Amino acid sequence: MIVEDEEEILELVRFHLEREGYDVSCAESGERALRLIRRENPDLVVLDLMLPDLDGLTICRRLKSDPQTAGLAIIMLTARSDEADMVAGLELGADDYVTKPFSPRVLIARVRAVLRRDERPVASEASVLRRSGWLLHPGRHEVAYEGNPIAVTPTEFRILQTLMLRPGWVFSRDQIADAIYDGELASETRTIDVHIASLRKKLGDAAHWIETVRGIGYRFKEQV
Repeated sequence: MIVEDEEEILELVRFHLEREGYDVSCAESGERALRLIRRENPDLVVLDLMLPDLDGLTICRRLKSDPQTAGLAIIMLTARSDEADMVAGLELGADDYVTKPFSPRVLIARVRAVLRRDERPVASEASVLRRSGWLLHPGRHEVAYEGNPIAVTPTEFRILQTLMLRPGWVFSRDQIADAIYDGELASETRTIDVHIASLRKKLGDAAHWIETVRGIGYRFKEQV
């Protein structure tokens, strides 16, 4: 479902999604979007942040707080370039974001990457990661630190999993983008910084486990 009040952008997104074979519904206001989403149960919502009635963050908050729609994938579409606004959306549970003006190729690749999360084979117990009080369970999509569960999006989960698989190893932004977007958007390096910022906020006191290596990228702190 596309939620966008600018007709030209709505038609552009609809055209490219339908060309890729997706079934597309559209809404030009937040209230209509909420009604249609509950009725049609889409797999993913491309959600504009600036709408004439309810803003995108309010819609995201309502969807994620409703058990019926809490698992719905959301990609934010925004003209805002302020990292704080993007992190706010990711904190509410949005899976990813695309800033205007955008490349349709980038948007389609983001949609494919988010939808692919449900197509991956179920992980075995051998893939469960345990590191110094951390538990990351791919099959259950669970993250916990010292017994305390941490709610993260599928994108944030994959970033954390990538880093945790090799503690102490430094991953460049390109390498992280390659891991979470399956090689389709390795140039989207700024996006990684925003996802890391959102992930660190959710980790709270455990955020120090993700270290920044200036000029290179990020690593998961090696066990001392």
